[in-house]
Amino acid sequence: MYLTMNRFRIKPGHEATFEAIWKARDSQLPQVPGFVSFHLVKGPAREDHTLYASHTVWESEGDFQAWTQSEAFRAAHKGAGSHREIYAGPPELELFTSVQHIAN
Repeated sequence: MYLTMNRFRIKPGHEATFEAIWKARDSQLPQVPGFVSFHLVKGPAREDHTLYASHTVWESEGDFQAWTQSEAFRAAHKGAGSHREIYAGPPELELFTSVQHIAN
């Protein structure tokens, strides 16, 4: 399992806009080989931002890398540079390889 996470710091008052942008996206993920799941999660609100993270699980690092070089990736990220006014800085990408998995 391979996990990718992007952290987003959203300026106060722009949370609904950020969530609407993500919910309206044509993510392309369900059709991508190796894709397992996606979650957009909302974290704590601070004085200067609200924290969000996109959390994507892949079968392998190779599947994730292939997606980042695909047409589906380009389609899902078109217009990603717009709405800069709602962000309190750039997103922070974090990549993880599973070392233990416990499931129900």
